[in-house]
Amino acid sequence: MTAPPRPGPGLRVRLPQVAPSVREFLATEAGGAVLLLLAAVAALTWANSPWSGSYDRFWSTTAELRLGDAGFDMTLHHWVNDGAMAIFFAVVGLEISREFTTGELRDRRTIAVPALGAIGGLTLPAVIYFALNRSGPESSGWGIPMSTDTAFVIGILALFGPRCPDRLRLFLLTLAIVDDIGAITVVGIFYTDHVNLAGLAVAGATVLAILALRWLRVWQLPPYILASLVLWGAIHVSGVHATLAGVLVGLLVPAIPPRPDQVEEVPIYVRALQEDSNATRVGLAVAAAKATVPANDRLQRVLHPISAFVVVPVFGLANAGVHLDGSALRTAAASSVTLGVAAALIAGNACGISVAGVMAIRTGLGQLPGRVRYGHLLGAATLAGIGFTISLFITELAFTDEALQEQAKIGILAGSLVAALAGTVILRVLGERMPLCSPMTDEPVPRLPPRPWRAPVPAK
Repeated sequence: MTAPPRPGPGLRVRLPQVAPSVREFLATEAGGAVLLLLAAVAALTWANSPWSGSYDRFWSTTAELRLGDAGFDMTLHHWVNDGAMAIFFAVVGLEISREFTTGELRDRRTIAVPALGAIGGLTLPAVIYFALNRSGPESSGWGIPMSTDTAFVIGILALFGPRCPDRLRLFLLTLAIVDDIGAITVVGIFYTDHVNLAGLAVAGATVLAILALRWLRVWQLPPYILASLVLWGAIHVSGVHATLAGVLVGLLVPAIPPRPDQVEEVPIYVRALQEDSNATRVGLAVAAAKATVPANDRLQRVLHPISAFVVVPVFGLANAGVHLDGSALRTAAASSVTLGVAAALIAGNACGISVAGVMAIRTGLGQLPGRVRYGHLLGAATLAGIGFTISLFITELAFTDEALQEQAKIGILAGSLVAALAGTVILRVLGERMPLCSPMTDEPVPRLPPRPWRAPVPAK
């Protein structure tokens, strides 16, 4: 039996590392991170320019949405934080639902390390912050350093991380999903001021209506979108933060794969269209094709670019405008809020995620994916200290005092910057010593030198 031929130069033997849907999600997050960074820099520049007063006046502008006697009246700042950010949280919920239904989160051993790491990354930062701010209004900011900014982490990993980081990206994405679940739970339970029972009743009825749509196997998106708008309005009126509506919609929109008969029907409609091309048959063929894709995937394909390229950058522009004059920096340097947020983001995430992840590995509950090693785990845990979007979001909920808000935001910016630099250095150094590529994934298979036709003649 002859041996199989060796791969030629530059030939890559590739095995699928992540699903195409996950790869597309990661690519969108990485692209959105660039716009988010530009928006944050623009906000800081605007807020510290000679026209800084216009920054506050612009986001304090009131905008109304009214139908008859009913309507909503909020500032542009609140429209971004309470309205547009519901789209961001809907995308998070859609990704959580898809991963638990058909993705990587179905395997217990795959999710054990990042899931337990995320719990450590939620708990230790809150403990560190609370240890430095045990009383007074400052103590309510313990939820600020708990969350990881998925867009920034994935974006930095794509730009500056090691070669072939697909498995590391998937590890961080899983960690971020569990982390987002915890952060959303914290927002819904601990940062709600008052509750309107009538609004909650309407919200509950709307959730039941969405569940009924799932049970009836409704695959069209308009009914879910209409129910989502009603749910957002009801939750906003109830006093619970309206972004919870986005999470609920994302979790409830069906992610179950289609039945085999739905897929088998598509060629029938296509053949009918080939026989007689008319508007009715075109509509039927398109509908049959759409029915083969879960509503979750189709809604995420619509909302995710809007979230990554519009909502999150606008949110950064509306919330990252911190005054950084000498007085503000001196106050922040002595502030327990600033120090607590920065220390919790850097040390809390690096230690909490690493220790919890190692415990999961040593106890046999899970294992690191692919060629990811302990050093990569430490680098990823350090990088997870980038808390920007949800950290700024919780800052607005935790503090009503603008001075405390600015101190917390300076802590977020400082802690996230240090975490980004330290995590990047760790992963780049380890990328050279412990590559994530292998001949069975993305690295070119080395070519052996050609065998000579004749054995060399030994020298006399």
